[in-house]
Amino acid sequence: MELIIKLLVNAVAVFVFGYMLKGVEVKGFGTAVWVAILLALVNAFVRPVVLFLTIPFTIITFGLFILVVNTLMVMLVDWIVDGLQIKNFWWALLFSVLMSLVNVLFF
Repeated sequence: MELIIKLLVNAVAVFVFGYMLKGVEVKGFGTAVWVAILLALVNAFVRPVVLFLTIPFTIITFGLFILVVNTLMVMLVDWIVDGLQIKNFWWALLFSVLMSLVNVLFF
């Protein structure tokens, strides 16, 4: 039940940020749910591998490279989901930071 609540909160956040940010478009709430599910899957399976491979960059940048990794995960989900459109890297960065803030505040 807790997983479903987390996914729904993230879906609502995706949907709201889709309307708030000019560079992020979400077609509907169903798309937001798929984005939340795919973000969870990507963060569970792909992100750890990418973080491991980029340890030297993370150390050199004192951890700031993790923001780039998070942004790339959002861009990967954007590439997979047809109903999500993020204009460029900077909008994806802002979107990923806001999604991270939502997760820190609620969970």
